[in-house]
Amino acid sequence: MNRVPLGQKVLKENDRIAAELRERFADHEILCLNLVSSPGAGKTSLLERTLQAFAPAQRVAVLTGDIQTDNDAVRLARFGFPTKQITTGGTCHLEARMIEKALADWRLEDIDLLLVENVGNLVCPSSYDLGEAAKIVVLSVAEGDDKPLKYPAMFFRSELLVLNKIDLLPYVPFNLANARDFARRVHPGIEIIELSCLTGEGIPQWQRWIEGRLKSRRKSLART
Repeated sequence: MNRVPLGQKVLKENDRIAAELRERFADHEILCLNLVSSPGAGKTSLLERTLQAFAPAQRVAVLTGDIQTDNDAVRLARFGFPTKQITTGGTCHLEARMIEKALADWRLEDIDLLLVENVGNLVCPSSYDLGEAAKIVVLSVAEGDDKPLKYPAMFFRSELLVLNKIDLLPYVPFNLANARDFARRVHPGIEIIELSCLTGEGIPQWQRWIEGRLKSRRKSLART
């Protein structure tokens, strides 16, 4: 009898659903971005800043994952864009089937940008494809600058590193140069943006990055 490890079976099924989601996103010209980080790095604050900058007519939607509570969804829903909480009930990451279920009653033709806030964890979410166009890892300066070396899979699979809370740099022993160097040792091509959700420093660069990805996706889909 052939035995297939349970973890392998789960990931295979997740990848199948993720591939279907990616195809649906392409069909509807949706850019899906998956924000990942450890707890407290500032994903929700970054999304607040992001949604605040969008015009009300912007076709944006948000899915936010947590083990318990809908606190983040309540914070983000006040900006007026479609927002839904995914409560995992103990699972330490979002899975493709959770995204599929959450989107079941949304009109995908009304969405250009889907922002997914993953559960705070730098380990498990790195293994689960959600059908996203890109993973974005958020690292705050209140954490260790060696996180890219300690959790290489997450940084290797992310296209962008957001170094958040730079307003705290005078007060914490975080070396920006080391963080950049360590991230690029793991992923030489990773892009890096430094910002503060509190002061707004670097937020325009983050907004330009999103707009650039939206434009690139439209051009790429127009060629296919």
